[in-house]
Amino acid sequence: MKRVSLEGRMMLVVAGSAIAGALVFAGVTAWPFPQILAWMRADLAARGHLRAPMALEPFDAGTALVICLLVLLPLSAWMAHVLVEPMRRILRALESAVASYRDGDYSMSIGTKRDDELGDLIRMHNQLGTILREQRQHLAQRELLLDTVVQNTPVALVLTDASNKVTYANIAARHLFNEGRTLVGLGFEAVMATMPDTLRAAAATDEDALFTVELEGSEETFHLSQRGFRLQGRPHRLRLYRRMTRELSRQEVQTWKRVIRVISHELNNSLAPITSLSHSGIELVRRGDLERLPGVFASIGDRARHLHGFIAGYASFAKLPAPQSRAVPWAPFLQALALHARFRLDGALPEQPGWFDPSQIEQVLINLIKNAHEAGGDPAAVTVAVRVSGRDTLVMVDDRGPGMSDTVLAQALLPFYSTKRSGTGLGLALAREISEAHGGRVALGNRDGGGLRVTLVLPAGPA
Repeated sequence: MKRVSLEGRMMLVVAGSAIAGALVFAGVTAWPFPQILAWMRADLAARGHLRAPMALEPFDAGTALVICLLVLLPLSAWMAHVLVEPMRRILRALESAVASYRDGDYSMSIGTKRDDELGDLIRMHNQLGTILREQRQHLAQRELLLDTVVQNTPVALVLTDASNKVTYANIAARHLFNEGRTLVGLGFEAVMATMPDTLRAAAATDEDALFTVELEGSEETFHLSQRGFRLQGRPHRLRLYRRMTRELSRQEVQTWKRVIRVISHELNNSLAPITSLSHSGIELVRRGDLERLPGVFASIGDRARHLHGFIAGYASFAKLPAPQSRAVPWAPFLQALALHARFRLDGALPEQPGWFDPSQIEQVLINLIKNAHEAGGDPAAVTVAVRVSGRDTLVMVDDRGPGMSDTVLAQALLPFYSTKRSGTGLGLALAREISEAHGGRVALGNRDGGGLRVTLVLPAGPA
């Protein structure tokens, strides 16, 4: 069937109305209405109802127009109703469908056999409803999967709104804070009122924290991660409490094993030569060769001093004092650092002084610059740059060595981890320990074009 547009239908109706009006006007003024009226008058005269036949006079234009209006107005009303009523039914159906969409019901569809623009609109509406139903079904399945994962994760999850009332809590959170009962609708302060002091203190801050509490007669270590965000235009806060006791125990065991291996290796490297030299000294004494004894004793002393320095390094790492931060101008600090390590300054120095313990940060930078020289790149490419970014000061040590693999980057900051045959694995670990004691951190990353960048992030001023 050939498609007829809505505009074409309207044009046909208007054209039909015009033709009908012309025909009615012609019928009233020319034929057949005047002839019928004349016949009726002649018939009445023949029957004697009229004394004399009346002459046939055509209607004037005004009378003809009145007669046309009396005929055409009902006809036009009927044709308008025939044309508009299907459109009105479709618009009412579309209105009901949109109201159903507003209420979240996408199951409504509209049937039509129209082959015009309104028919296209209805078919597109039905396709939209199908797409919305499918998307809602997929979204419901994803939400169910996400809720199942969140509810069964061992990490305790608590979501609070702007008034600090709990709006969501998973199973682990309910068991941790409310003996398995629901937390939704409760004030978070009231929930925390019955918790241990360390747990309340960690929740009172807006920062991540690692803390230990006593629960059910045993100590449990938790890591608290919290973030603020807007949900449906309103501020919310998400808190994640992760039990770290087992993981920390495993890491502690692995660390102790690594420490024992490093210490055993270093002790063997020193004690074996000492033992051998002692036997050599005994043999020289037995043979009366006393001239070579001073050399033997000197070698034993060298090995003993090396062993003493090794043990002292571990002791200094374990007994790191709290930093005594103060305002430190950058120019004289880096000039003093240049007396202990070779580097090239990259860029201008900030006018704002740093805020740190100069002796500890100097020790860190000496180790980092030493590592940069030992990386195997061009010594002239070892640079130090200082930048201020917001509330942080970034001290970057760059080199053009081979960089680090992803595996080494993931473990380089762990104590006693080293890729060097004679390394102790304390340099970067000490840098991390000192930076974290200052309230900062250490970041490692490979550079474009080769090399490594070690970034020491420190607070730009007192907290």
